[in-house]
Amino acid sequence: MPPGSAAQLKWDGYRALAGRWADGSVATRSRRGSDLREAFPEITEAVRQLRGNTALDCELVLWEGSRLAFERLQQRMRRPGAAAARAAAEFPAHLVTFDVLRHAGQDLTRRPFAERQTALETLFLEGGLTAPWTLCPEHD
Repeated sequence: MPPGSAAQLKWDGYRALAGRWADGSVATRSRRGSDLREAFPEITEAVRQLRGNTALDCELVLWEGSRLAFERLQQRMRRPGAAAARAAAEFPAHLVTFDVLRHAGQDLTRRPFAERQTALETLFLEGGLTAPWTLCPEHD
């Protein structure tokens, strides 16, 4: 890896945008724009932990024992309503967070990566984000 560069691990899950808007509403969408809220109610509740007008680039993953279980994640996509709540209790999903795109209404997408990474780490520390939130490890 070239000096001064950084890398993040690729996880076996669904890339997602998770955000809480200024009016208090929350969104969790796949990279293709699918609404993930109904299939993952535990993630919807976790997104409510964010301060208003904040958006994060994440990956939705599911652990089964000591391994990532993409097939369980796929099964969860087809379980709305009460079935989704039961599945969340049995196989809860987690959000591995890569980047902060918007914080407190401020667009950070044009800021340098190092600055966004610091903002993301601060958000975890000061915002009290806990499981199912996870900060993606960075390697440099």
